[in-house]
Amino acid sequence: MIAARVYFTNLRTSNNINLLDNMERLIRKAGFEDVISQKDKVGIKVHFGEMGNLAYIRPPYIRRVVAMVKKAGALPFVTDANTLYKGQRANAIDHLETAIANGFDYSVISAPLIIADGLTGRDFVKVPLEGCKHFKNVHIGSAAVYADALLVVSHFKCHELTGFGGAIKNLGMGLGARSGKQQMHTDVLPKINEKFCASCEQCSKWCPADAIGFVPWNGNKKGQKAAIDYEKCWGCGECLAVCKFDAIIPTWKTTPAVMQEKMAEYALGAAKDKENKTLYVSFVNDVSPACDCHGYNDFPIVQDIGILASKDPVALDKACADMVNQMPPLSGSIINDLPMGHDKFKAVHPNIDWVPQLTHAQEIGLGNMEYNLEQI
Repeated sequence: MIAARVYFTNLRTSNNINLLDNMERLIRKAGFEDVISQKDKVGIKVHFGEMGNLAYIRPPYIRRVVAMVKKAGALPFVTDANTLYKGQRANAIDHLETAIANGFDYSVISAPLIIADGLTGRDFVKVPLEGCKHFKNVHIGSAAVYADALLVVSHFKCHELTGFGGAIKNLGMGLGARSGKQQMHTDVLPKINEKFCASCEQCSKWCPADAIGFVPWNGNKKGQKAAIDYEKCWGCGECLAVCKFDAIIPTWKTTPAVMQEKMAEYALGAAKDKENKTLYVSFVNDVSPACDCHGYNDFPIVQDIGILASKDPVALDKACADMVNQMPPLSGSIINDLPMGHDKFKAVHPNIDWVPQLTHAQEIGLGNMEYNLEQI
């Protein structure tokens, strides 16, 4: 297997070139002109950040990427898919308001925002997969599927279930519809919290397996609540997407290794038929101990390193992880006393091995862990 090419720029600047210029030069070196063609509808996949979190990629970087796409004669839009967890990005209305509050307004980035899986997370395409361990098809946000090309712009940081979150996570988990996120996170089916059920019957209406009915609660026949027939339920997650009252709960019992493998398969589905039309850019800055999905970001674990880009998401993630592990821990961080040479991601999340996402991604053909790093 031929080693993948990964390109890197540090954060040094001068009177002649600033960070935006450095980033553009990096992206072009990594193959931008090969990926983007005239009239392409180009999805720029970002993480808009949860309200209160400030570690996400600064919008002016995205504005420059948008300008590059427009200069190439293509049509850019900035996108992300709705979240499964309770927060400010679980539906398109809250999601867009959060994105705008965090600086991703048209007046700033000069491109429209499109939530990939629609208003409530049900706007997806079942993308077929072959030869995968966990899925025969995956639920990918339709805007990403119908785009002609993708630019996956990721903030590289630690993560509670995957050790780190990089290009694979931004692509697979990030473009999976809400029902897809349910599939990735758990092998156990959703359950009802009767206390919050409003008996609106929307979950029953939208259930494709006819697995949800209504039964008396606490012996009160007038107070019927939703109930799941687990002999019929196949765990598609539609009920999670439609419930407005947080009465249907995802169960988080999948092992981290299995979840990472599923995430890699979703990434394969998100990039399907765009193998030569997808470019990955990762910012190894503000490397926070937890995901940007939290409403806060703790002190970074290492100093800011730079920006990397590649056509191979597996090689890119491996290069980012290697660079973080080669740095000394940042004084004042939660791993302040960690000796050099120790795995920083395992130090932050001791029970998580981050390697399965890379090994499985390589096994299914998403990319290659072997890479050559070129600094520009």
